[in-house]
Amino acid sequence: MEKVVQSGQNIVMKLTIRREPLLKSINHVMKAVSSKTTIPILTGMKITASKQAVVLTGSDSNVSIESTIPLTDNEEEVAEVSHPGSIVLPGNFFAELIKKLPEDTVDMTVDERLTTTIRSGSSEFNLNGLDPEEYPRLPKIDEENTFRIKTDLLKDVIRQTVFAVSTSEAQPVLTGVNWEISDGTLSCVATDGHRLASRTVAVEENAGQVSNIVIPGQSLNELGKILDDGSEWVDFVVTESQTLFKTNHLLFFTRLLDDNYPDTKRLIPQESKTDVIVDTKAFLQALDRTWLLAREDRSHNVVKLSTLNDSEMEISSNSPELGKVFEKVTARSIEGDEVKISFSAKYVMAALRVIDAPEVRIRFTGAMRPFLIQPTEDDSVLQLVLPVRSY
Repeated sequence: MEKVVQSGQNIVMKLTIRREPLLKSINHVMKAVSSKTTIPILTGMKITASKQAVVLTGSDSNVSIESTIPLTDNEEEVAEVSHPGSIVLPGNFFAELIKKLPEDTVDMTVDERLTTTIRSGSSEFNLNGLDPEEYPRLPKIDEENTFRIKTDLLKDVIRQTVFAVSTSEAQPVLTGVNWEISDGTLSCVATDGHRLASRTVAVEENAGQVSNIVIPGQSLNELGKILDDGSEWVDFVVTESQTLFKTNHLLFFTRLLDDNYPDTKRLIPQESKTDVIVDTKAFLQALDRTWLLAREDRSHNVVKLSTLNDSEMEISSNSPELGKVFEKVTARSIEGDEVKISFSAKYVMAALRVIDAPEVRIRFTGAMRPFLIQPTEDDSVLQLVLPVRSY
């Protein structure tokens, strides 16, 4: 501080803050800070200190995140702001610096030339900041369509659907998850054209209905990572072009994908020819072992499943170079026609990993028709996989 005063520069921001809560907020906000942008200031992180809180902001123009650090937490002092103000600091470097500081207390001082002095223990850094007035302002959203969902439930919804989005930009709309809200029910669907993941949950709604908004899968992935575990409420607001998710100390804005999502309801078979009930973990482990050979043969990257009787099925794969593998899986029940089908083990394993149930029901409708995987006691989760022509 003395060096700043002696240099004749006026202090425009000054605060002391605990390193751990600061680092937690930095990690959240960094998910919206991009090093690949044509707008240089967006490689930075905006820090605003007031007499009420310290606020960190990051944006890449598609996603914007604002994280608020209260000055006190459970009556313990987290930060002290002696000179309210703002600064934009280089995001990646600032994050690495704070992570490696030696003490739990961080002092930050910004002078009128935007030079920022950061001290912790015996360490001192002087960073060149950017003008906070040039940082884009967060969008103002009309909160007409507002809904509420518990944090743990939202994280489950994201985990059980987002893995099935497309990674190809050939159809950009398929890189997102389709959300539809009607009569207090949120329906989420993701598909890449080879598989489909669906989850329905109840939400509290303050107004209206929302149909066919498409949230980028990458945005939902990042949101799922920064939401705390627990059952606190998350408010989310939907507009024509973006969605805002709000918790006590976090604002998460994301742009929506501007295209119509395909009608996926027609892909879901309404009846089946064969129903199999099997232990989720045992089936997953058998597929994982069978996949060892299947994944080595890129030209024939599938496994085969066939029912043997009313309680047993066989999974197999082969590689011309490595050999063959056969796995027998005991099912609790197999009802209906004999099944012979080939599919991507990777897709089925991904579906099984997000089903939080000891047993699953698999509904087969034919060798070349989609099959469904669901928990035996929960129809709010649905996974669909398209077979591969092999037999």
